[in-house]
Amino acid sequence: MLQRELKKLKEEPVAGVHATPLPSNMLEWHFVIEGPAGSPYQGGYYHGIIRFPQEYPYKPPSIRMLTPSGRFEPNQRICLSMSDFHPETWNCMWSVSSILQGVVSFMLDSVPAIGTITTSESVKRQLARKSMRTNLKDKTFCELFSDLIEDWEAVNFVVLLVLDAMQ
Repeated sequence: MLQRELKKLKEEPVAGVHATPLPSNMLEWHFVIEGPAGSPYQGGYYHGIIRFPQEYPYKPPSIRMLTPSGRFEPNQRICLSMSDFHPETWNCMWSVSSILQGVVSFMLDSVPAIGTITTSESVKRQLARKSMRTNLKDKTFCELFSDLIEDWEAVNFVVLLVLDAMQ
């Protein structure tokens, strides 16, 4: 099932989201949300993990965000209607794509839930600016999203030179 979803996701990607399973474990998917334009997350790159149970799609996955964003508590399970916090509301017709779209939507909302935090827009913007540098310290992120890193480095080359010179 997840193999088919990976194929479909490659054919029809979710806008602003990159996702791939671990090469060694199809049940653990890593994803990166590019901070949506016009939001306090703009310019940020937010790494998360979806862990699917063996019984997927009949049981919901757990979802965590790893990169500090000011919205989610890093490395804590997030309470969503489509997560393992609410198996009673899980719909087996939901796909990896719909889960990813749901996480992006919830990120832009301010409804409190388990696994979320409340911060100012200023803090969110500051964390967005630091997000890729934070992610670059994560070996799994670097292995799975090397193309994204190369694209980011190409765009931010001058900024990186200045920052390196300041250190």
